[in-house]
Amino acid sequence: MTPVRTLLEIPELRLRLRSGATLLDREVSRIYGTELPDPSRYLSAGELVLTGLLWWRDEDDAEPFVSALADAGATALAASGADTDGIPTELVRACERHRIPLLEVPPDLSFAVITERVVLALAGDREDSPGARKRLLSAATEHASLPELLRHGAAELDAPCWVLSATGRIVASGGPEPLDATSAARAFVEAGGRTVVQNGLTSLPLGDRSPLPWLLVVGGDRADRPPARAAVAEELASLVALDRSRSEQIRGVTDRLAAPLLRLVGGAALSEGELSGGLGATGLTTDTALRVLLLRAPEPVRGLGVQLLVELLAEHPGRSFVGELTQQGDQACALVEADEWPQDWAETATAALSAVEPLLRGGQVLVGIGGPATIAGLRGASEEARHALALAARGTDRIAVVSGEQIGTHQLLLAGVADELRHSVRRRTLGPLLAYDEAQQGDLVRTVRVFLECSGSPGAAAKALHVHVNTLRYRITRASELLGKDLTDFPTQVDVYLALCISDREA
Repeated sequence: MTPVRTLLEIPELRLRLRSGATLLDREVSRIYGTELPDPSRYLSAGELVLTGLLWWRDEDDAEPFVSALADAGATALAASGADTDGIPTELVRACERHRIPLLEVPPDLSFAVITERVVLALAGDREDSPGARKRLLSAATEHASLPELLRHGAAELDAPCWVLSATGRIVASGGPEPLDATSAARAFVEAGGRTVVQNGLTSLPLGDRSPLPWLLVVGGDRADRPPARAAVAEELASLVALDRSRSEQIRGVTDRLAAPLLRLVGGAALSEGELSGGLGATGLTTDTALRVLLLRAPEPVRGLGVQLLVELLAEHPGRSFVGELTQQGDQACALVEADEWPQDWAETATAALSAVEPLLRGGQVLVGIGGPATIAGLRGASEEARHALALAARGTDRIAVVSGEQIGTHQLLLAGVADELRHSVRRRTLGPLLAYDEAQQGDLVRTVRVFLECSGSPGAAAKALHVHVNTLRYRITRASELLGKDLTDFPTQVDVYLALCISDREA
């Protein structure tokens, strides 16, 4: 472990102490980055907590955040100013009240650099670090790619290695050996993200406690592995976590370039300058075809929505930009280049999301897709995605991915109508028919639905209902009398069918 004062002495970090001058002998056991307003469920004792204050809205936010750190036994807080004024005064005071050393991070310093230097400092303080661990650290310091790092790890462990996401996606592989990635990831998620030994594989957490975890899978017989190799595997897991942190930092910079365009998805009005600036920063043009994705995650799992969208788009060949809709804390959005968009994307995304269902804590994950559209039509594509999301929410499935292309125009239009108006339309249009069926134990509502779905053909409807065509005609005539409408008239058929599309559950 490393004392806080040692971190202040690392010249390239340029950390500035803001509170806790008498607490610098506290030891740091690991580093954890978070932007959650309440990170309590992810914290552990001895951690240096790193934050960019994206959770900060006003001075009332400081107390719950810092008290969560104190309750968990965090060693210190390193924060980068939320704006040009630096660290908010109330955050400094909260750290003083709770005796949490507060280190101010220069605004131009990447969190990936801080994470790397702290991890290396912690590793360097371990007297038991064997040569294998030092060689891994050397590879990480030389910025080896993740596949290269895994190949180093596989050689040191004398066993194949893989990095998986919780969805079962193979992020990187240290060798050509086959792996049932889906089963390994599912077992890991079902075990609550703890180490799992199964089918000759050991799955280890990376220790970053992300809402959407990754895991390191090491092959071979664990019983035959020397005890020292366990430390090497843990070191490799820490270095993979560091690599992920670097990648997320780069991704975050890219996504921030698209912030104006993502605000447009959320319904904001942009000036011509903001729009051209957003296009110039992202490299998109006014002719680029885009799809809009909206994802709603369970509210208690803050930050999960953005990570799920990043995961679902990880292997998409085109550019994508992901962010959180600030007005809806449980929603994330993405702009994705529509070229080469796979036809089975909804099915693939549903399967991936189903793999992480235990992380949802009983909630739903819903995705609505709009487009493709150019920038000029982006607002319309956003509305299409929003309506598709609303349709997904009206179902009972825990996982639902709905595209505007998968549903009828009438369903999209109904999705945009307020619930009170939907219910009123149903009662006004179908009231007499519903009352008749309830009083007579009849089936006229179903008869009318089948008749309209058969394009108003008595013969086709009679065949679908297994009744004589004259019986079908009698029932339609009776339904017309009850409704006071001519069900052979096309505009009337449209009105009645739209009312029928509003489910009984909503009525």
